[in-house]
Amino acid sequence: MGRTVGKELSQLSATAQIDLYRSGKLSPVEVTRAALGCIEALNPKVNAFCLVAADEALAAAKASEARWLRGEPLGRVDGVTTTIKDLVLSAGWPTLRGSRAVNRNQPWTEDAPSVARLREHGAVFLGKTTTPEFGWKGITDSPLTGITPNPWNLKHTAGGSSGGAGVAAALGLGALHIGTDGGGSIRIPSSFCGVFGIKASHGRVAVYPPSPFGSLSHAGPMTFSVADAALMLTVLAEPDPRDAGALPYEPRDYVAALEAGIRGCRIAFSPDLGYATVDPDVARLVRGGLSAFEAQGATIEEVGPGFENPLGMFRTIWYAGAAQVYRSFSDSQREVLDPGFVSVAKEGMKITLPDYLANATARMGLGATVRRFHQRFDFLVTPTMPIPAFPLSKVAGGPIPGDAPIGPNGERWDDWSPFTYPFNLTGQPAATVPCGFTPAGLPVGLQIVGRPFDDVGVLRAARAFESACPEHWKRPTV
Repeated sequence: MGRTVGKELSQLSATAQIDLYRSGKLSPVEVTRAALGCIEALNPKVNAFCLVAADEALAAAKASEARWLRGEPLGRVDGVTTTIKDLVLSAGWPTLRGSRAVNRNQPWTEDAPSVARLREHGAVFLGKTTTPEFGWKGITDSPLTGITPNPWNLKHTAGGSSGGAGVAAALGLGALHIGTDGGGSIRIPSSFCGVFGIKASHGRVAVYPPSPFGSLSHAGPMTFSVADAALMLTVLAEPDPRDAGALPYEPRDYVAALEAGIRGCRIAFSPDLGYATVDPDVARLVRGGLSAFEAQGATIEEVGPGFENPLGMFRTIWYAGAAQVYRSFSDSQREVLDPGFVSVAKEGMKITLPDYLANATARMGLGATVRRFHQRFDFLVTPTMPIPAFPLSKVAGGPIPGDAPIGPNGERWDDWSPFTYPFNLTGQPAATVPCGFTPAGLPVGLQIVGRPFDDVGVLRAARAFESACPEHWKRPTV
């Protein structure tokens, strides 16, 4: 198989893979070999994977091939190439969470719910993707695995914390990618890498073990197309008894609803949420993308959702979670932790119980505000990020342990992610879809936020936007 053909096979969408397997025109073994070949060629440059399991992947692909030949596929994604973020448990593989403090030599016998559901449906797991230590920041580097650069410009960040997944999705190193999002960690790298990512309603995708960041944390799809994310969410949303906070299961085919359109929908557009500073190129591209919604029959009103910047609220809850992680390690383990993570964790250790409870109460008020807002509007549209991916050389303190670009956007990753973390606090669904490229050739994302529990609507709106803007769906060349 030639390199060009291998690349084309590797970049096949999940839905295309399934159609070709069903028709007998292609085998999961061919696609898996192509994906592994591209990973071997590209991963030394982009550091998207911290673990590649070629033998296991090929064995799974051969088993899938046999099932398809018998006409007995195991499930919705049988034979589809898939990756797992290295924060998510996977039986047989270590989950080191980007940290030198985690003991590799321990039993790894359990799948997290998202991995279990995909395995039950026949997914072919290629390996595990890179993350900053414990997923603590919005760029992807760690003392364990080093730096993961942006596939559109290797001198820029891929974003984080699901940076490896974002890079893999952009380059076609697998079709389906499990990400996690506690403050933007699906949407930040998806925006920076030019792919689709969705943080579904909190509890839609079961999570286990419980995240130290509590109900801020989500798991979800990162893919090259909306259809692939809808297919993936159909599987991920199946129930798991280990998550006591999961939503009641609603059997639903998210793919079936994609083409219903958004005619008559009411969209609120907020260019800055009332408090964010936005790069001019980003602002221009996002505002220009609004015409795609209008062309699909939606009405748009420029209006904010009516809340002040909830950064202090978010930090109180997030930093307290970081402190809990820090407390779980011995003194010797703490010596090898990312100094940036340690700094945040120590701030979290200063948070008092009254402060925490006051912010938890304020969070309920924020949720009430957005619910009232969505009585008027079906969707809220914003930029996903206020800036495009920034150069690694401009990260404050150097690529490790810094987490923020030098400039007016702030000192911490959440300073330059003002559009993402509010919707972790509210738990409502939020997705990012590519809406163009800056003059420097870097992707820009547009965020679609739905009313609570309307994951179907967010996917439908994203698909409507995607169908009106096909020129934005490009692959980087490394």
